[in-house]
Order: sequence, then C-alpha cells, then structure tokens
Amino acid sequence: MLYTVKQISELTNVTIKTLYHYHKIGLLLLCKISEAGYRLYGTKELERLQQILFYRELDFPLKKIQQLLNGEPERLSILSDQRKLLLARMERIKRLVQTLDESIHFTMKGEIMDKSEMFKGFESEKEWVEAMKDQNEYLKENYDYDLLKENQIDVQSMNEQALEAKHFMDSIANSLKEGLKLNDEKVQDLIKQHIDFLNNQGPNTRAADFAIQARFFLNDDFHRNMLESQQTGLSYYLCIAAETFAALK
Repeated sequence: MLYTVKQISELTNVTIKTLYHYHKIGLLLLCKISEAGYRLYGTKELERLQQILFYRELDFPLKKIQQLLNGEPERLSILSDQRKLLLARMERIKRLVQTLDESIHFTMKGEIMDKSEMFKGFESEKEWVEAMKDQNEYLKENYDYDLLKENQIDVQSMNEQALEAKHFMDSIANSLKEGLKLNDEKVQDLIKQHIDFLNNQGPNTRAADFAIQARFFLNDDFHRNMLESQQTGLSYYLCIAAETFAALK
C-alpha cells in the first residue's frame, strides 16, 4: 500500500514540513510520484521513518541518523540497538524521578536529604570511569598512557561507541563461529561499516590504522584475553581479517 505525504503526516504525527525536509536532505526518500503528482511512500519508507523517529527520541542529530542508516543495516539489528539505548535511558530517567520524589518528600518534611542520595541518576560519567578503571591502570602501568586523562568523557558518545563496539564484536564472533573465511564479503563489510562509524565519531581512521589496532589487541595480553574470553580465536580472527581488509584497499 502507498501513502501520500498528508496520510503519512496524520499517521505518524510528523508535520508535512518535516517530511519535506527529510526528503530534501536525503534522509527519507519517496517510493514514487503518482501520475497526478502525489508524493507517495511505501512500507519500506514507513519502516525507515519509524527508525528515524526512534533515534530522534534518543536526541540523535539528523546528520548522525543519516550516517547510521546509510549503510542499510538490517532492520532487526537497528531496532535491537535502539531498544537497548531506550531501555538504558528509561532506567536513568526512572532513577532520576525516584531521586526527585525523595527530594520532594524530604523538602515537604523540612528535613535534609542525605548527600549521597541527592545525586543518584547523575552518575553516568562516574560509572564510565569505574568501568574503565582496570583498563586504564593497565595502560598506565605498561604504556605510560592515561586513558581518562587523555580523553574527555562524553557519556552519550561513549554509550553509542560501546553499543557499536559490542554489535561489531558480536558480529565478528558469530562470523568466526560460522566458519566464514577472513576475506568473506560479510566479514569485510562488517569491518568497513565499523571503520565508517569510527570516522563519523572522531579523527579519521584508515583501514591500515584499524589493522594496526587489531594487531595490538592480538599481541597485548590484556586486550587479547578480553577478546578470547568472548570467543576462542577471536583476537587472531579479527587481526587477520582487519589486515586482509587493509591489504585490499
């Protein structure tokens, strides 16, 4: 079934002006234009619009959404990742509301709230620092590199990167389990998409740079053990697959 711009607007509560803007920037294209000149959308466009709106609920900028969707990843993968992000936000908001309710309660009673309870829900950065503690101590001891000092913690960005890294490593691990060859198109495409993500997040990462990083993970005890704990042979598989990708460039 095909829908007009007006019908899509009424169905989704997205204004016609917004739909035109999405089309203008290439974020949501039309299915076809009818002989009468009506701009029509199909099921595929509806699904893409739903994915766009989920990302908007997570406060992703349009440029970032376009980058995430341009690789045409599987719809189920996108929805699963969005669900994880929304659940994480929901838990944090739930904790913030609880802190707010407790603050109201103590204020109405004229009592002073325990300082340790006043900032529950605001500790995402603290949680990241704690999560990176072991890795940071290892890097400082073995490479004289302070990960936390050299990199500013951007909670939203790090959450996105952690989700992408998990999705990437899970996919590579599954490729290893399936016995896919290192130069298999699926494996090489996974690496390409991951490098594209890294380039959209920060400084330019070349295929050769990623191969060097993968080789480091293989040779370094801490990072090799981390990968091997997920899947035996994963560190070697990732390294050679990355080097194969770089050699083909």
